[in-house]
Amino acid sequence: MQILIAEDDLTSRTILAAILQKLGFDPIEVGDGGAAWAAMQQPLPPGLAILDWEMPGMSGIEVCRKIREQNSANPPYIIILTARQAKADIVNGLEAGANDYITKPYDNDELRARVQVGRRMVDLQAELIAAKDALAHEAMYDSLTGALNRRVILETLDKELKRAKRGKTSVSIGLFDIDHFKKVNDVYGHQAGDEVLCKFVRTIQSNLRNYDYVGRYGGEEFLVVAPDSTGTPNESLYERLRIQIARISTVVRGVRINITASVGVAGSNGSTTVETLVAAADAALYRAKDEGRNRVVYK
Repeated sequence: MQILIAEDDLTSRTILAAILQKLGFDPIEVGDGGAAWAAMQQPLPPGLAILDWEMPGMSGIEVCRKIREQNSANPPYIIILTARQAKADIVNGLEAGANDYITKPYDNDELRARVQVGRRMVDLQAELIAAKDALAHEAMYDSLTGALNRRVILETLDKELKRAKRGKTSVSIGLFDIDHFKKVNDVYGHQAGDEVLCKFVRTIQSNLRNYDYVGRYGGEEFLVVAPDSTGTPNESLYERLRIQIARISTVVRGVRINITASVGVAGSNGSTTVETLVAAADAALYRAKDEGRNRVVYK
């Protein structure tokens, strides 16, 4: 783990760096407040910082305040190092945003203990952020395929409809249904079915534009939301996706499984509701199935 040491006295800085290296840290040494602030502005700043109170250019307290003003989601653990021992100074340091305070001359054992506390806090914070990110991902994405889940894809469609209405543009949707998917599960097993679903989504994702979306609507049905699209036959998006899906080939226990998809497409200038547009795409999808499957039908 990297740790910033901001100390204007070279001898003190060198000794401090040696102690921290023995604890397994990777010290970054600077001799003034401006350099300390610059180090904390890097894309991947140190998770721990020891700032001397008195430094040229900018004091450790000033650096601490500037760091806390950033309101980062992953703030560093800051220890203020100073010869000041008055209670008012300690309070000022903590109110500036410091997590801990060490007075000079410091005891090496105390320094080690306080820095180790900082390391544990940084590690715990990283674990909490990772857990939060994982929960946020689970709340947005289908756990099997990685596509957006039903709630999120419908919320996305609602936002795009409103955007289309404001900007006087259009948005289209394609409701995809894998043809005879039940047969895949019944004949080859659900694990094979899961592999087919994942490959199906990857195929769609790799052929969408950067600003298009795909979400799992339910079972083997998936909804594509395409902003700035009219959803008419003269556009190639949905037909291109259908062709790519027909090229999917999954080998399970030596058996090759090929699939196709039926697609119902509907477009809007933003004047329709989510429910109305999805119902129109659903009706077009049923027509695609009735007309022989493996085709795109436009409302």
